[in-house]
Amino acid sequence: MPSITKRQFWIDLLKNVIKSWAKDQGIRTSPKTGNQHVVPHEKGSAIRGEGNTRLTDTFRKQSTAIRRAKRIAKNQKGDVIIHRQDGTMKDRISYD
Repeated sequence: MPSITKRQFWIDLLKNVIKSWAKDQGIRTSPKTGNQHVVPHEKGSAIRGEGNTRLTDTFRKQSTAIRRAKRIAKNQKGDVIIHRQDGTMKDRISYD
């Protein structure tokens, strides 16, 4: 366990507090990735960029969503992460 008398303890604590505050303010705290998630949606399937709350697009067929996500991921040198109906990861395709 780190000692509270050590300088590094206070630096790490301050970093964690600032990061937590930034997340609460809606500020991105991690580097942007080109990863695209194909997720279940009430209309069929949707694409959501990693770290985004809004959907990029929705599709009736999962295969169409995967095709579009692949094009986006190739352009951004990211991954396509395909999710099952229960939200677990089904497959991952890397383009970096």
